[in-house]
Amino acid sequence: MHRLSFSAAFLPALALSLAVSIQHLSAQTIGAPAPEPQAGSQLIPLDATFWSDYPSDQLAQTLVSRMSNEELLSQIFMFGWAGAEPSELLNQWVDRGLGSVKVFGWNTDNLTQVANSVAALQKKSQELHFQIPLFVATDQEGGWIRHVKGETSTTPGNLAIGASGYPMDAWYSGYYICKEIATLGINMNFAPSVDLFTNHQSSIIGTRSFGENPDNAGVLGAAFAAGSEAAGVIPTAKHFPGHGATDEDSHIHLPNIDIDMDTLMNRELVPFKYIIASKIPAIMSGHLGFSRICPNGEPASLSKKFLTDILRNQLGYQGLIITDDMMMNGDTLFAGSVSNAFRLAIEAGNDIIISSTTARLNEALWTNNLALMGSNPAFKARVMEAAYRIIKTKLDYFKNSNHAPLYPNPDEIQKNIPNREGQQFFLEQACRSITLYQQGKDFPLKPERAGRVLLCGSVQEFFTAGKRRYPNSAEFRFTYDMGPNMAQWVYDNIMNTAAGFDTIVFSVSNKNDMKAASKLQGTGKRVIILSIMSPVESMNATWADSILIGYSFSPYSFEALFGALSGEFTPRGILPITKTE
Repeated sequence: MHRLSFSAAFLPALALSLAVSIQHLSAQTIGAPAPEPQAGSQLIPLDATFWSDYPSDQLAQTLVSRMSNEELLSQIFMFGWAGAEPSELLNQWVDRGLGSVKVFGWNTDNLTQVANSVAALQKKSQELHFQIPLFVATDQEGGWIRHVKGETSTTPGNLAIGASGYPMDAWYSGYYICKEIATLGINMNFAPSVDLFTNHQSSIIGTRSFGENPDNAGVLGAAFAAGSEAAGVIPTAKHFPGHGATDEDSHIHLPNIDIDMDTLMNRELVPFKYIIASKIPAIMSGHLGFSRICPNGEPASLSKKFLTDILRNQLGYQGLIITDDMMMNGDTLFAGSVSNAFRLAIEAGNDIIISSTTARLNEALWTNNLALMGSNPAFKARVMEAAYRIIKTKLDYFKNSNHAPLYPNPDEIQKNIPNREGQQFFLEQACRSITLYQQGKDFPLKPERAGRVLLCGSVQEFFTAGKRRYPNSAEFRFTYDMGPNMAQWVYDNIMNTAAGFDTIVFSVSNKNDMKAASKLQGTGKRVIILSIMSPVESMNATWADSILIGYSFSPYSFEALFGALSGEFTPRGILPITKTE
């Protein structure tokens, strides 16, 4: 098994070769540009459907040529639904030819209900005359971005993969994550995130990144995507052209990334070059501003320069381009309205336009753009090109034997979720990721030498894993991401509580946790920091006895952290970001 070297200069040619070879482990690559109409398409009978036996390029071209403007525009939209089951409004959109739906995190605790909802929507799609199935997408990145909840695996995540440095860890993470969601009929995953962890203060990307090295992120992203395809799910790399150099949130406003074209090409776009070379079928565009490249302030997601000139023409990408959620302020504030944002997104080169909420049937984003198709031939041609690319990708995917079921079987859920092989893998992968950042004289801390132990943290799995190694330990609990009142209570009480103990093991995930742990500085206690999520807050705690970094609040990561602390194995993870003061 090959491990990436984070400590020496990485050879791009070797990395690219590795990324491509990993991709070859996956299923048949899908997605292609729209060709010119072919003569053979004229011979396809008028009653042909999506399932008719013709070459996919000819059949896609034929179906597009026979679709009404309403069907074409519907095909390039993706809507989500709020609530446990799809609304009547979403069902009405499927009746008019909606191309895709998205499963968000607010309706996924009951996995049987998710599977039944997907099956019902797909059944409705098959009642239409062209019988074009739906793309059903979600965000199941691993780590803390896990929209499909219930019994699905909470995995160590991308930064942990970056710390282990093994492309096979990325491959199997994508594989097992997607094996679970494929059981539910979800056929598209908005992962991997190949954004770089450039801005260490970012809470938007952070541990969603494989690290700050562009080549390593590219190799690991390509491997994750290949594993996803092998599991029968379409991967989607994001957020083009790169979200990692800002700590601003595009849900709230448009982040500005102040870099020039040279930096963009040689840093942010490097991971995308790897995944494009490995034929990834889908890329998500980000609501991100680059003022030195597009001085007019347009976000990349609405920019023809970024999506058509750079992504399509300069980088040679041929797959689907999918917007981030269009209900985010990062795009609508620039566009002036949601309707105009949709239009700009289509014109820029996006193929699938996402809205987290289901639009009303008479909403301007529909009526205005439908009217524009009737009056503007160039706009209609752009919609037809997008619809072709979507249908061609669907044909290649659904007519391949390796795809998520159209009608998921609820009886398979308990058997496959969580994935039993995946559980063992994620524990092993977590162990490979653990980084011994600072080693004290008492490391590893065998239980017989620990004395009286106080566990300080916020996540139940932290205490469960800790008590397994230090069974007589006491607990000091606070809430995860604690507010100012809880934080002040912790600051006021931690020293008195710790006074009667020899060892304090402190779980640190953010600034407040670190500030609380710092109250123990100079007390003479043995303080051990177990860093979860971003390691940045723990990296300057030179006063601590030992610091172990786990990158995640996954139960597997807590087991691995305490396993390393108690001496069950030697941690060999390598920090995937550089230390900053």
